[in-house]
Amino acid sequence: MTTLSAGLPELTAGRLAGSWQLDPYALVLVLLLGGLYAWGVVRLARRGERWPVARSVAFAGIGLGAIVVATMSGLAVYDHELFWPAAVQNIVLDLIAPLGLALGDPLALALRALDERAPTARWLRGALSGRVLRLLTFPLVSTVLVLSSELAIYFTPYFPTALRHGPLHELMYLQLLVVGCLFVLPMLTREALLPAWCSHPVRALLVLVDGLVDAVPGIVVMTSGTLIAGGWYTAHHRPWDPTPQRDQMIGGGLMLTIAELVGLPFLIAVFAEWVRSERGKTAALDARLDRELATVAAGVPGVPEATAAPDAAGDAGVPSTPDAPAVPRPELTRPWWETDQGVVGDRFRRGGGD
Repeated sequence: MTTLSAGLPELTAGRLAGSWQLDPYALVLVLLLGGLYAWGVVRLARRGERWPVARSVAFAGIGLGAIVVATMSGLAVYDHELFWPAAVQNIVLDLIAPLGLALGDPLALALRALDERAPTARWLRGALSGRVLRLLTFPLVSTVLVLSSELAIYFTPYFPTALRHGPLHELMYLQLLVVGCLFVLPMLTREALLPAWCSHPVRALLVLVDGLVDAVPGIVVMTSGTLIAGGWYTAHHRPWDPTPQRDQMIGGGLMLTIAELVGLPFLIAVFAEWVRSERGKTAALDARLDRELATVAAGVPGVPEATAAPDAAGDAGVPSTPDAPAVPRPELTRPWWETDQGVVGDRFRRGGGD
C-alpha cells in the first residue's frame, strides 16, 4: 500500500490501481451508511418483508464503493501532486456516488424499517416534508447548487486551501457528495420529495437538462486560461508529470467524459422507475375494480360471488335470477335491416331476407 509522501513515483495505470491510503473520515462515513442500510434490510427480513437485492448491491457496490475509490484509491494518493486525479475524485463524489446511493433508495428503506410511531420515524417524515429540504431538492434549485458547488471549488481559493488543510479537504468531499444527492436522490426515490408536477416524463427531461449542466464545469476547467491551484501544482511538479496546463486539460476532459457517461444510466434508472410506477398504478386499479365487482356481487341476492364478477363486467350488472332487482341493460345498436322502412327492410322482417 502506497502512502502519500514527497517522493511519489511516476503515476502509471498499475500504480493508480494498486496505490491505496486510509482515509479515516471517509471510512467512518462508509461504515455508518452501510451499517444503517444493513440494519434496515435485516429489520425488514425479520418481519418477513423482502428488500430487493439489486438495490442493496447498487447502494453498497456503486454508492459506497465510489466513495471508497474517490477517497482512498490511487486518486487520493496522487491528488496532491496532479490535478486530474483530484478532478476525477470530485466528479465521482458529485455524480457516481450519489447515483449509486439513490439506486439503493435508502429513504424508502428507512421509512419501511422504522416503526411509524417511533420518534425517529416522525422526525424523518417531518424532515422530508419540511420547507428547507423541499427547497433544496426543488429541481432547478438543486441543479444550480450542483453547478455552483463545482465552480466555487475550482475558481475560488477553496480548492488550493483544501489541498493545504486536511479537514477542509474532507469537508469538500462531504459537500460534493451531499450536493449531488440533493438532485439525484429525489429523482429515484419512491418517496414523494418532488412537486406533484414533476412526473416521470418531466424527471427524464430534467435529467437530460442536468446532463448538459454537468458538462459545464469540465468544459470551463478544460478551456480556462487560468491555472487552478497553479501555485500548488507547479511547486509539486515532477519531471515525469505533464505540464500544469496539460494536466488541467486532462482533468477537465475527464470531468466532461465522466459526466456524460453517467447521464445515460441515470436516464435509464428514471425510465425504470417510470415503468415500475405505471405497473404499480395498474395493479392498484385492478385491485380496486376487483373490490368493486365483489361489492356488486355481495349486493345481488342469489348470485354466487364467483360468477358475479363476469356478469357485472359483461352484462353491466344484469341479475341472473328472477328475484334479483331489475337492472336495465344498456341499449344495443340494432341491425340496419330491422329499422329500415323501405322494401329491403320489409322483406327481411317478413321472410328473413329471401
